[in-house]
Amino acid sequence: MTIDIIGAGIGGLTTAIALEQKGFKTRIFEQAENIKPIGAGIILASNAMQVYEKLGLRKAIEENGNSISSLNITNASLKPLSKMDLSYFENKFKVKNVAIHRGVLQQILIEKLSDSTINLNHKLNKVLENTNGHSLEFQNGEKIQSSTLLGADGLNSIVRQNLFFNNNIRKANQICWRGITKYSLPQKYQNELNEAWGKSERFGFVQIANNKVYWYALKSFKKNKEEFNLNKIEDYFCKYDSIIKDIISSTKKEQINTAEISDLAPINNWHKENVCLIGDAAHATTPNMGQGACQAIEDAYVLSECLSKYDLNKAFKEFQKLRLPKAHQVVKASWIIGKMAHLSNPILIGIRNQIIRLTPSSINRKQTEQIFQLSSV
Repeated sequence: MTIDIIGAGIGGLTTAIALEQKGFKTRIFEQAENIKPIGAGIILASNAMQVYEKLGLRKAIEENGNSISSLNITNASLKPLSKMDLSYFENKFKVKNVAIHRGVLQQILIEKLSDSTINLNHKLNKVLENTNGHSLEFQNGEKIQSSTLLGADGLNSIVRQNLFFNNNIRKANQICWRGITKYSLPQKYQNELNEAWGKSERFGFVQIANNKVYWYALKSFKKNKEEFNLNKIEDYFCKYDSIIKDIISSTKKEQINTAEISDLAPINNWHKENVCLIGDAAHATTPNMGQGACQAIEDAYVLSECLSKYDLNKAFKEFQKLRLPKAHQVVKASWIIGKMAHLSNPILIGIRNQIIRLTPSSINRKQTEQIFQLSSV
């Protein structure tokens, strides 16, 4: 059985690796003409790193990234509101949390593939059902017959739009800037992810390699994202700590990625006969918990385990049964966190910050442990 994967993102590549290691043949179809390193970083939390440990990739990722020992929410002056010590999870799950350049991770994954072919310049236009499965029609004019299809083609999945009914993409009314810069963080910040919350905006930064920092900044808008100008980003965060202002000013504007934040309203069906959605195509989430790619990586592991144990139809059913509750929990919690982080009323901001300060670390640990725990297949 050949399994066709639409999308060569982190989820699609990890799925191909996991399936290869279970003895499956895969074909990957990617819309880009070539795979370029996107100027953004990624946080691989414990759940993702547990999967990469099973796939034999942990060492390569750790060597090319930077370990993170603490997750902190702060105010605009970088004074902590909440600190999550990750050493407990390192001891429990025997892996570290790692920050790494997304392009570097993508290259590590590509090099791990042995038999899978990545077909570039294959933007999917249409999926048509027929007696032998599905016909895949691409923008380049090529048509391919597929017996088993995985949609790993993201929030705006063509597979989902063609074959599944629920496609409610929700806009968070937030704009996000992402950048990577050469910058030497003070020692105390070099193994931490810090996210500073202000008034209707926030700023996060983390070291991903020696003297290299990945950062992201989000700001709410009322009508449309055109309210904000990239050239004024330093003004938007002028009241923040000097480190944050230095990080922004050290980044070349042409290397900053701008995007609007959206997610997929939870859907309750990810599979249909010989087709299954994975990653953002099934459960796209806002980035507020840093779990978008991590949940796609979990999908890869669980789906490969299910396909190795069950026939196709049962495998897809078991995969959805195991993964849907947790993925939906992440989507819903992330949406709520995004709204909390962008409060504009000073009184509500004060109440929010006080609640964060007073929340026992044991509660935060318990909630995080549920996210980090992999499903048993």
